[in-house]
Amino acid sequence: MEILGIDIGGTGIKGALVDVKTGEMLTDRYRIPTPPSRKPQEMAEVVAQIVEHFNYKGPVGCGFPTIVKKGVCKAPGNLHKSWMGVNIDELFTQASGQPFTVLNDADAAGYASMNYGVGKGRDGLVIMVTIGTGLGSGVFYNGILLPNFELGQIPYKKYKKIETWAAASAKEREGLSYERWGKRFNKFLKLVELITSPDLIIVGGGTSKKWAEFRHHIDIETEVVKAELMNNAGIIGAAVSCLKEQHHGVVVPK
Repeated sequence: MEILGIDIGGTGIKGALVDVKTGEMLTDRYRIPTPPSRKPQEMAEVVAQIVEHFNYKGPVGCGFPTIVKKGVCKAPGNLHKSWMGVNIDELFTQASGQPFTVLNDADAAGYASMNYGVGKGRDGLVIMVTIGTGLGSGVFYNGILLPNFELGQIPYKKYKKIETWAAASAKEREGLSYERWGKRFNKFLKLVELITSPDLIIVGGGTSKKWAEFRHHIDIETEVVKAELMNNAGIIGAAVSCLKEQHHGVVVPK
C-alpha cells in the first residue's frame, strides 16, 4: 500500500510516497523551502503543491513540528504564533483536497524507527530525539506511543527552552564546532536521562547524518544509537500513521 508522507520542518517541507508494508520510500524526496512567514495559509499552499507534485489521491500522513492534539495545533513552536489553535487536519485537507492525518513530527519519526528501524522489538521506554531547527522527541513505552513529549521545551538557564541553546539551529546561528555543540547536545541528553530514565535513545533528524562528528561527546549511561532512517524517518512515520486514526500504538502493516 502506497501512502504519501509529508514532513514539515522549520526550513523545509518535504514529501515522498512510502510503501507502508516495508517502510521503503518509493520515490525521491520532493522538498520545498518553508515559507519565511511560517504562517498557516502560506504553509498549507506548499503542502498542497507537494500533493500535486506526486499527482496523489488518497490519505496523507504529515509530521508537524509542534504539539498536535486531535489534529489541532496546541503550541506554535518555531512557527508563527497564528498557528495556535488551528485545526491542521482540516486546513491541509481543504488546501489539498485529500484527507490528512497530522501528528507531531518527532512522534512520526518514532513510528518509523519503532516499526522499521532500530527501535523495532525494543521494550521499555524508548525516546526518539530529532535534531533540527528544534529538538523533537517521540516517546514509546513497550512499543506504545506516548504523544507530544516536548522535551526540547525544558527551560535551561537564561533560555525559555533548551532547544534554543542545543538544537542544530543554535550550532548554525553561533557558528559552533561539532565539539562545542556536541557538549551542549550531551547536556540536553543528560537532562532527558535524569527526568525520564529511558532504556534507549534514538537520535534522528538532519544532524544525525553527522553522527560520527559528535557521537564521542555523548557520555550518558543510557544506550544512544543513530536512527538508521535518519532524515527520512519523519516522512516514513507520517505515512504509516495513516493506518490508524488514533496515534496510540505501534502500527503493524499487513
